[in-house]
Amino acid sequence: MTRATASLVVLLAGCAPPTAGWAPVIPATLAVPSSQILSLWARAAGVQIYECSMSREDPHRAEWVFKAPEAELFSRAVEKIGKHYGGPTWESNDGSKVVGEVKARHEASDPEAIPWLLLSAKSTTGSGVFGRTQSIQRVDTVGGKAPMAGCSEAQVGKTARVNYKATYYFYEARL
Repeated sequence: MTRATASLVVLLAGCAPPTAGWAPVIPATLAVPSSQILSLWARAAGVQIYECSMSREDPHRAEWVFKAPEAELFSRAVEKIGKHYGGPTWESNDGSKVVGEVKARHEASDPEAIPWLLLSAKSTTGSGVFGRTQSIQRVDTVGGKAPMAGCSEAQVGKTARVNYKATYYFYEARL
């Protein structure tokens, strides 16, 4: 296969919608209700933002505390389709948004990666791709964990931006 042909195959595969009945392989702890179907697949690349703060459990110890994600969302064809930020919120280029709430966690197989998640939609806005989202799965995570080196009282207020990647699956009600 020539390089041009291989590139065309990859490009066309990226444009194809998921086939009917297709669903990703996900741990049972992160399963969505059977009344929902996969509506969108997106790859995220960005950072997880942490802040050095005094511990709630031990006021004499400083620790990294998660603040928010900041990432761009891409289609299978590697087109930027939106962004992901605090809330947690996913916002499409079409203006629609979904704000999620964590319902379940599953540790990633890579100890350096943030956990996989199941989230339910707390709210949605707009009539675009996120307007009817009911559930979101974050899987295939790479990186994103708080810095391994602890923080100290002298560093309180300092932020760390840790690179991460993840795949997000968005689900809506079956019609």
